Amino acid sequence: MARGLTLLVAALVFYVTPSVQGTSHLSFSNASVDITRSGCGVDKLCVENPDDCAPNGPDRCLFGSVVAAAPVAPNGAMLSIELSGGVVGFIALGLTANASEGTTMLFVCGNANGFFFRTMTLNNTDAALTVNEEQVSDIRGTVNGTQIDCEFNIPSVNTTRSRSSEATTSSIILGRGLVNGMAVNNFIEFLNSGPLNLADPASNLIRTTTAAPSVNATAAPSVNATAAPSVNATAAPSLCCSC
Repeated sequence: MARGLTLLVAALVFYVTPSVQGTSHLSFSNASVDITRSGCGVDKLCVENPDDCAPNGPDRCLFGSVVAAAPVAPNGAMLSIELSGGVVGFIALGLTANASEGTTMLFVCGNANGFFFRTMTLNNTDAALTVNEEQVSDIRGTVNGTQIDCEFNIPSVNTTRSRSSEATTSSIILGRGLVNGMAVNNFIEFLNSGPLNLADPASNLIRTTTAAPSVNATAAPSVNATAAPSVNATAAPSLCCSC
């Protein structure tokens, strides 16, 4: 009887709601999920594909947002994440110091007959996925048809692995892929933000690229329409470099 009660308590702790699934390094919340563009660029750093799309809008939008608390050395900063997308399979948000080498911390929200959550490591060189046990808390998620919405907190993140304030500098990756049961594979990247200061909600808005003005938009008028006469029809004498 005692053993049965222990197993029952463990099950209730592990599955906060019947549709939420994960492993022991994850903790879940019953709080509701409400993801919008409200606060983008002011209270939270937002990234999306396609540009300026709205979560749960009529278009298939892949959307993520980050709010970073002040970093505490040497552990880094706590991040609060929103992730939303319409997909059959899973959506994921990744954080990396360098998207062309090393690894990416990948946070997966998926649908396998209900919401599930995973933390993965993505090899930036060969795109191989492996399971890791990054601590994540306050996970909540919903699945509505092919629409997946999730929110979660990462207690301590330092993608630079340093003890400086640069703990909040990271590239954000957004993508999606397929599921086999609750296993994830075939991650496809749809957005790479490049290095951003996660603590600055407007850090991806101040980058503006404008075309350099043409020095001379029209052809310069010819000074002399006829060919200039040759000053010296013979070749100029060679300079002597060893004189």
